[in-house]
Amino acid sequence: MKKHRNITLLLLCLILFIQSPKAEKYCFRVYLNNKGITEKHNEPPYSFLSPDAIERRRRQNIPLDTSDIPIAHSSLNALTSIGAKILTSSKWLSTVVVESNDSLIVRKISNLNIVDSVKLVHRGDRSSLPDCPQNTDTLKPATSAIAGSLYGYARRQIEMMNGIHLHENGYKGQGMKVAVIDAGFKNVNRISAFASLKIAGVSNIVCSEESVFTTDPHGTKVLSCLAANLPGIIVGTAPEASYWLIKSEDTRSEYPIEEDYLVAALEYADSAGVNVITSSLGYYKFDDETLNYPKNTLDGQTAFITKAVNAAADKGILLIISAGNEAGEPWQNITFPADAKNILTIGAITENHERSTFSSYGLTADNRIKPDLVALGTNSTVITDNGDIAFASGTSFATPIIAGLAVCLWQALPQLTNIEIINLIRKTASNFPLQDKELGYGIPDFHKALKHQQNEHQQ
Repeated sequence: MKKHRNITLLLLCLILFIQSPKAEKYCFRVYLNNKGITEKHNEPPYSFLSPDAIERRRRQNIPLDTSDIPIAHSSLNALTSIGAKILTSSKWLSTVVVESNDSLIVRKISNLNIVDSVKLVHRGDRSSLPDCPQNTDTLKPATSAIAGSLYGYARRQIEMMNGIHLHENGYKGQGMKVAVIDAGFKNVNRISAFASLKIAGVSNIVCSEESVFTTDPHGTKVLSCLAANLPGIIVGTAPEASYWLIKSEDTRSEYPIEEDYLVAALEYADSAGVNVITSSLGYYKFDDETLNYPKNTLDGQTAFITKAVNAAADKGILLIISAGNEAGEPWQNITFPADAKNILTIGAITENHERSTFSSYGLTADNRIKPDLVALGTNSTVITDNGDIAFASGTSFATPIIAGLAVCLWQALPQLTNIEIINLIRKTASNFPLQDKELGYGIPDFHKALKHQQNEHQQ
């Protein structure tokens, strides 16, 4: 079996060598047989996690195990010894991404005893990629706020989900730790709407030398839905939470390596001890069409990034993921990792509670309801990287709007697990129990969810 795999890999190498310019570099995802951890490994799992991460596990009765231990240095050294440069790795999925300017290195890698298989995840001269392209979000200048409203322009997107009641009861995210994983957070450190933002930490998974505040503005708009705090102008759904800002998206190209970056971001957020992760990133097609995902893998367990999101949910993290904007495209369906289990997948609606024309459809390939919920995603109020108020459209913005209120709900009900919070939000949403493939369980009602749980507790 090993020999047959090596023959296939050799043919792949020859094709890459013949077709590609020598200036190109190749990135391969290496699947390991195991992480190289032995019984003599003298560092326990808790030594790789923050106190907050350990406390989150303890509160939800989730044991620490070997999945919390990184890949052994001996395994990494075996890869570097043959000339591979390590870019990132996953302790959950036992993978390592390596880079080389020699396509034939894949044969050397596959011959290592520690290696199960190898997958091409990027091809090209990464050093000469063009600058990040202009963001394509649909933006409109904001026209008028609601007079006398604390929330200003953002009132309708919070009021639609009965979220104001949470804030009025003192639940604004205080004490909760949230990771926002995106393409960049341009100028967040300079915009007055974020002056009171509690930043717990930042990380650029794609390029550690590059500041998350100088790159793509998409994350700036996403973050504003959660954390902006300019009373009378715009207030986000969880303005008092603490935030980890993590860049995992490389907007210069579209290759599966971005899945690996997103996995690294998830693992980083887990180790930091966040309660909630929200991400508006999604994948299914790439610059190299031979690497595209087929629709029958939209089953919640096959895609690489979906496996990682499932692992994060198993660690007790509440994940809120955008459904995607593919309804008008041939694909039409939700994107990966929105098919993951035990997460909330978010679609978009208009102010009239109709599905936004771009909002991706469910169901999953295994016939589960997706999206789970919907929120205002047509003309959502955001802050741009220039500090201006604007209306933006996309499931990218419906997602953080819901995420922030989910944070506040969990703050109010800390005794619940991440899965219990998900089930509570679903069963108190507008479409339950008549959920469908367009709107899922419908528009969440966070006041109803809180009261429902409080009433059950009193009985």
